[in-house]
Amino acid sequence: MNLKDELLKPFPVNRIHWRCGATTKDKSKGIALAYIDARDVMHRLDEVLGVAGWQCRYPFEGCCEIGIEVGGQWLWKSNGAGQSDIEGEKGQYSDAFKRAGVMWGIGRYLYALPNVWVELDPYRKIVTPPALPAWATPEGYQAIIDKRGDK
Repeated sequence: MNLKDELLKPFPVNRIHWRCGATTKDKSKGIALAYIDARDVMHRLDEVLGVAGWQCRYPFEGCCEIGIEVGGQWLWKSNGAGQSDIEGEKGQYSDAFKRAGVMWGIGRYLYALPNVWVELDPYRKIVTPPALPAWATPEGYQAIIDKRGDK
């Protein structure tokens, strides 16, 4: 697999977290939204590039830049986020980091998942998360790469 494929590779199913998006009027069902943790992005970068092959910086509040060393040069991509409802400033930095990771393709596939309505408990938590489509699993992704023929 090339660098792009390695960064784009889906995460194991047990690393995917779910939260509720839009809900029905009675709040008994909601759209399941998948996400990964900032530590998952860090782990992916370490795994693919090594601990010295990437870095991040925060040039101003709410913006994160992730740099990847390619061919002896640092390439940078960035994104930002506002303060979150929970742990405002920490959440802002974490969300900006995850979004900068998406600019490199890390976890980007989660945005292409179909909207699935799921049952919610009284606290608006998802009772049973939806199953991921095969292409959104490491095994399904590997099958696509193998079929493409550039192992």
